[in-house]
Amino acid sequence: MGYPVIIQIQAIYYPVLAAIGVPVNLVAIVILSRGKCGLSKCISVYLVAMAVADLLVVIADPMLRWIGEMYFPISFMRITPVCSLVYFLVFATTEVSVWLTVAFTFDRFVAICCEKLKTKYCTERTAAVVLGTVSVLACLESVPWYFAIEAVYIIDNFPWNCLVKPIFYTSPAWAAFDMLHRILTPCLPFLLILLFNSLTVRHILATSRVRRGLRGRSNGENHKDPEMENRKKSIILLFSISGSFILFWLTLVVFYIYRRITKVYHYSVNDPLFITEYTANMLQILSSCTNTCIYVLTQTKFREELKNAVKYPFNLIVKLVKS
Repeated sequence: MGYPVIIQIQAIYYPVLAAIGVPVNLVAIVILSRGKCGLSKCISVYLVAMAVADLLVVIADPMLRWIGEMYFPISFMRITPVCSLVYFLVFATTEVSVWLTVAFTFDRFVAICCEKLKTKYCTERTAAVVLGTVSVLACLESVPWYFAIEAVYIIDNFPWNCLVKPIFYTSPAWAAFDMLHRILTPCLPFLLILLFNSLTVRHILATSRVRRGLRGRSNGENHKDPEMENRKKSIILLFSISGSFILFWLTLVVFYIYRRITKVYHYSVNDPLFITEYTANMLQILSSCTNTCIYVLTQTKFREELKNAVKYPFNLIVKLVKS
């Protein structure tokens, strides 16, 4: 074909990812919205919002950006204003998704480690306020990306295609904005998630030793602790979501840090940096499709609801046939 291998892989990878990511996130939204998964309303609000954000990432990035560019190079999607809007949506949806993960991690940190603050903060209303604030701020921070794009060529006074402005790489203002954006997404969230999880683990280990000691002296060592069992389920969900985020974003974080230190911004398609960047982007977008798999693996009631959803159309057909 004449294209680099990584581009050929992307040509298959992104359509498959979109075909899986859209229905998977839609299923998660429907099931979690029903509130029958045994989760608190606060947790459900966060998980639904995260599923919506992930769905928007899949629509904006693989579908509108990459698939549109690869398979529809001559379409209205390549008009410069539309292309600039897609560019903005990619950054805005990604930033919302990332910071919702941070917000959920912090919420679970408060619920597990801060008993006094828990009753005030870990509520459905507070979760809604946090989600709204995070979404608005993320969108506002991403607005400059719309203006970082210019037309590649003009046909009949109509701007076509998209290219990052050359001044983006030379202007101190754009350099400062780019640095701020990379700190906000994903470096700072990466560090905050690690921090909150480490504090949560430390608190859990300390309280577990105390509770085991108290229950051991009063009831014997073999009795189960209902409080610790409930907390264990919440911890598994928290660590699975934040752990997958760290795993899939790690390559991109390391790449950004390396590129900032070396100040290498331009490279050929055969350069290892080119392959690393494109691979890191593919892994980052994949993180938008993994949460539903995590719910299936860690949440028994979610699995039951998913089975019921799969069986429903077949049961409906059987009923219609019998009637």
